[in-house]
Amino acid sequence: MQIPDIDWLRVGSHLTHLLFAYLLALPIGWDRERSEIHFGMRTFPLVAVVTCGFMLVGMSVLDSSESEARVFQGIVTGIGFLGGGAILKDGGSVTGTATAASIWNTGAIGIAVAFNRYEIAIALSVLNYITLRLVGGLKNIANNDDKEKSKE
Repeated sequence: MQIPDIDWLRVGSHLTHLLFAYLLALPIGWDRERSEIHFGMRTFPLVAVVTCGFMLVGMSVLDSSESEARVFQGIVTGIGFLGGGAILKDGGSVTGTATAASIWNTGAIGIAVAFNRYEIAIALSVLNYITLRLVGGLKNIANNDDKEKSKE
């Protein structure tokens, strides 16, 4: 049996990418967990890690940008399918669209990290978190104002 020749520098580089994607997705997962959404602390970091991992593998073994683009397209499609499971319709109301968009965004974070575009990954993470925390609060205020007006 032959022992595989492992490039430990590459392993370290990939682990760094995966860890960075994981850390950038944690605040988003934490917010969704606090909101009692069925996707949360485990799902969002895993989505970022998996999308980063798929792109890292694709960039390592594929020999053309066209092939990498196909991996990218498959990831986007798969994340869209996963996000679609977060959207729930109950009568006339629809919930989960922010969670679905956040899942898709988390996939983009993982892809950005894989391509060493940390500035994009950080911006996506920060903007997603701010949108969920601040804009979500504003939405609740607006909804409460609408409820009060309808009572009058």
